[in-house]
Amino acid sequence: MIELIDLSQEIFSCMPVHKTQPAVRVSIHATHEQWEGLSDTGTVSPAVNKLEMGEHTGTHVDALNHMARENFGQSIDTMPLSMFYTEGICLDFSHKSSRELIGASEIKEVCKKDGLEIKPNDTVLFYTDHYRKFYGGKDWANGPGLSADAVRFLGEQKISAFGVETMAPGVSGVSNKDVHRICGEMGFTHYENLVNLHLLIGRGRFRFIGFPLKIRGGTGSPVRAVAVFGETDL
Repeated sequence: MIELIDLSQEIFSCMPVHKTQPAVRVSIHATHEQWEGLSDTGTVSPAVNKLEMGEHTGTHVDALNHMARENFGQSIDTMPLSMFYTEGICLDFSHKSSRELIGASEIKEVCKKDGLEIKPNDTVLFYTDHYRKFYGGKDWANGPGLSADAVRFLGEQKISAFGVETMAPGVSGVSNKDVHRICGEMGFTHYENLVNLHLLIGRGRFRFIGFPLKIRGGTGSPVRAVAVFGETDL
């Protein structure tokens, strides 16, 4: 039997976003009452909502053109769909503290301890439990993150992407800029603001799906990220 695990945040007005991103606003654009010419019904039934938000809102994937100026033209609509439909594994780094780096040697150690292998074209997810501990709080922006050498190691394994629970893949002011640059140089990407990663720990390989919107020239896109267990082709 196929099991789907939703790895995506809700999108709602005034939700937490990275300080560099626009605020999220969801408002009613039209109601059924307006369309039907009704008044004094005592209810408002939305027919169309208006969304105002950046491409990097909530659970999202970065396009290569977001990584650095040198990746100009490599927008989200040009990236192959195969990058967003992969096999995946989830590594347990829930022992990491705020603003603590995850290094390449630690990734190798966790894989060995848990009997996991990073294969070409994989999506590698990093569970830190930062979302459940700090989402929406004062320490939400101070999550652990990958070091530059960790990201280069992942790139050397020819992965499609990696994913984190936090608002940034590296530690802001320490490794985050380098992490983005290396992804662009080596031609792979990352997901941010994932949830429910604790439900993947100890379960081995799964199908990962994180299709972006086809935004012309887009630097990224919100995704509905999902882990699928029970596929027979893994």
